Amino acid sequence: MRVLHVLDHSLPLHSGYAFRTRAIMRAQMDDALEVRGITGPRHSAQGPAEETCEGLHFHRTTQSVGGPPGLREWREVAAHGDAIVAVARDWRPDVLHAHSPALAGLAAIRAGKKLGIPVVYEIRAFWEDAAVGNGTGREGSPRYRLTRMLENAVVKRADAVFTICEGLRSDLIARGFPPEKIGISPNAVDLTQFGTPAERDPALAAKLGLNGGPVIGFIGSFYPYEGLDDLIAALPALRARQPDTRLLLVGGGPQDAALREQAAASPASDSIIFTGRVPHAEVAQYYALIDILAFPRKRSRLTELVTPLKPLEAMAQGRIVAASDVGGHEELIADGQTGVLFPADDPAGVAQALADLLDAKETWPAIRERAQSHVATHRDWSLNARRYLGVYHRLLGRAVDRSPESGAWRPSPDGLHAHEGGPG
Repeated sequence: MRVLHVLDHSLPLHSGYAFRTRAIMRAQMDDALEVRGITGPRHSAQGPAEETCEGLHFHRTTQSVGGPPGLREWREVAAHGDAIVAVARDWRPDVLHAHSPALAGLAAIRAGKKLGIPVVYEIRAFWEDAAVGNGTGREGSPRYRLTRMLENAVVKRADAVFTICEGLRSDLIARGFPPEKIGISPNAVDLTQFGTPAERDPALAAKLGLNGGPVIGFIGSFYPYEGLDDLIAALPALRARQPDTRLLLVGGGPQDAALREQAAASPASDSIIFTGRVPHAEVAQYYALIDILAFPRKRSRLTELVTPLKPLEAMAQGRIVAASDVGGHEELIADGQTGVLFPADDPAGVAQALADLLDAKETWPAIRERAQSHVATHRDWSLNARRYLGVYHRLLGRAVDRSPESGAWRPSPDGLHAHEGGPG
């Protein structure tokens, strides 16, 4: 079976979006599927029109687009759709698997209709809510409503839909979409990369000033909704109970300057360490320095509906996880069993929860064991990627003969790839 993933962007760019795509494609290749990706006009990395990154094959939409807002987006959809058709007529995938945002989904719908092959659409977040969370949008604005309308249009026209969590699925069902059309492919961990915790590096610890005392840490992007300001605000009260505690912040993003300014003004400024962004291949070394990974996300529509990936990576690395009690975290963490939940938007509550956890180190081995077992059993990409297969096969079994003029073909009855005129 051949699957063409329709993407906003991909490797060699580094983002949570690109890493999820990488994990899906690798897991499908391990299951003997043939996979490729095609990115849209917003993929910003320089490179050829067709390239291999980390063993994965990508095509690029090379047509440049412009124009005023509104017209530009429709031109992006058209350019991406034309590029999909061109690749598909040469490579002949059985399924188009599009990933949000809606612009990529619309391009896949357009191409799938022209080619006569099914389209699966996967929603990783509602991008109108992500824009609000990132500080680049406003809830209820014309742009917010338009993005939501486009998302609804793609969900309606796709042959099948996946979301990454129950929060997103429930929201779509509340909009009136049939539950049987919407599956879940949850965030998961590539255990070949994160399944074996790294050894603590004493030299790195010494360089960062982390020799002695517990370390609270965060690894990820510094967006407003992550609540890192609450974590910094909680540190003085936490140190009142645990004086040697250090806070390690690994990453960067839009809030970087504001957080550094807040940290410099804190009474606990000498115990807050910023590393800046680090290469993804080195992230495990930083996990190994941290006793408790803290994820103090603020309460918002985005954080209530969407599950993050980083807590799962931390669990796989054998770290203790503490997170705010927003809906996205509640889907991932069983309070007191696989981690600890604390009140969102409450620095005092953050400080108390972390101090209590540091006072109860005898509970950590059992929490670590349960968390690692949960990830290995339920959140391993080698298992989760197979959720797509049943849907692919069902859609291919429903396929019909297409006219030669369309440039399309008919999949074999068992869902395996078969071109007109012989096997691929």
